[in-house]
Amino acid sequence: MRRSTPPEWVDVRIDADFLVIGSGVAGLSLALEAADHGEVVILTKRSRNDSATNFAQGGIAAVLDPGDSFEAHVQDTLGTGGGLSHEDVVEMVVRDGPDRVRELIELGAEFSREPETSELDLTREGGHSARRVVHAGDITGREVQRVLVDAAARKPGIRILEDHMAVDLIEMSRFGGARRVVGAYALEEATGAVHTCRARHTVLATGGAGKVYLYTSNPDVATGDGVAMAYRAGARIMNMEFFQFHPTCLYHPDAKSFLISEALRGEGGVLRLEDGTAFMPRHHEMRDLAPRDVVARAIDYEMKRSGDDCVFLDMSARPASYLVDRFPNIHERCLAFGIDMTRQPIPVVPAAHYMCGGVGVDTLGRTTLPGLWAVGEVSCSGLHGANRLASNSLLEGLVYGHRAALAAAADVGAPVTVDVPDWDVGEAVMSDEHVVVSQNWDEIRRCMWNYVGIVRSDKRLRRASRRVAMLQEEIREYYWDHLVSRDMLELRNIADVAELIVSCAAVRDESRGLHFNIDYPAPKPELEGDTSIARGSPAHITPRG
Repeated sequence: MRRSTPPEWVDVRIDADFLVIGSGVAGLSLALEAADHGEVVILTKRSRNDSATNFAQGGIAAVLDPGDSFEAHVQDTLGTGGGLSHEDVVEMVVRDGPDRVRELIELGAEFSREPETSELDLTREGGHSARRVVHAGDITGREVQRVLVDAAARKPGIRILEDHMAVDLIEMSRFGGARRVVGAYALEEATGAVHTCRARHTVLATGGAGKVYLYTSNPDVATGDGVAMAYRAGARIMNMEFFQFHPTCLYHPDAKSFLISEALRGEGGVLRLEDGTAFMPRHHEMRDLAPRDVVARAIDYEMKRSGDDCVFLDMSARPASYLVDRFPNIHERCLAFGIDMTRQPIPVVPAAHYMCGGVGVDTLGRTTLPGLWAVGEVSCSGLHGANRLASNSLLEGLVYGHRAALAAAADVGAPVTVDVPDWDVGEAVMSDEHVVVSQNWDEIRRCMWNYVGIVRSDKRLRRASRRVAMLQEEIREYYWDHLVSRDMLELRNIADVAELIVSCAAVRDESRGLHFNIDYPAPKPELEGDTSIARGSPAHITPRG
């Protein structure tokens, strides 16, 4: 238990049957289902639309074409997953997918359709063997977010608290009770007060952690809050070494975190060097449609080999009118930076994009801590394995949000009125040294980018481990001395996430999926298993079988 608010500020208790932390596709999907079974409170640390979902461009992978099959989608997912995807989970998510997409359509989602037939316009992305990606132009996430937020606003029994950031989970064994999560402490940014939120079921839906890296496609909210809180509370964390770097973010000094969707390569885009050479044929048989990890490493290799600052995505194989109609948002944003994608190639670089590891969960979204559930990118369900197949992320959020809500509703859980200690201010004071936060924030992100990025080595990992440990000590001292703020909490969380990524990467003496170590360039059969780590227990790999 930490200290925050001055003693004269009254602690407010917020009670619910379901406490959902996060307002992206997974959290909102769960909340809509759970509201039929009890009161739901959603905490979101900024506005309800500030989520990675809102920025997703590609789409939702689902078998909706008669010429496609569940078996093909399963095999594409397993093939991309580097031998670590759990086949039972993949099968379940793939088969549940079409129903979840149809539910979105029933809620009012307007996906792109073929003009002649009004059938869904299914596109293809890297790693897929068929056109199965449902999309809304190039702003699919924005449409999904809109529909779910509107539905949540209309649904009785759902309360959304914006600008409320979860600080820590309330795990009762710390206070002499049974081992169970019964809610969370939450910082209300407007007042600085930390409220006690009690719940029968607590759901982490906080998304990813791209901000742990210097360059990322993620929004500013992606600071690994859920993983860090779960780790501190004692939950099992899995496969954190597998962080996906999106191959193509717009390269421009003013284009912060703007993603150039993989769908462009699905529609004929070709990656080229500055001299016009198409380089993907020498890296993979699928060329520009190779899985993301292969493409990201290929770009990283070519940039280091040539010394160039970026590579270029050439869309000249498609007519200008098609590009403007199919990718209006990307076309408009590129134009704002002086780049006309209909007439010139788009400069791109890789950036941290998706966390394939996370809080370990079963097929219902249950973590190893009673009372705690995790859905979406914050979780590690076994779907993605060592590498995520494009557009399987929104799919996972929809499927697991639905399944976890039903499972939690069937679980009696702890009483909402469980006796929980209030947040204790102690001797904490306001900080007059914000430079400590900004300096350490920058150091962690640069350290992770340079030493634990697309390509790693044992030496780089050792350097990262030492540096992160030193920074964590400074952050802990600062944390205990001062009243909490969102910036401080986010710094604390990315430091914990950095430690977890480095620890998991250090025990995987091989290259597999998204984890590429130049000291061990090939996979090892004996390491075909999940990496696990928990507080007080070192990272280790549990081989399959």
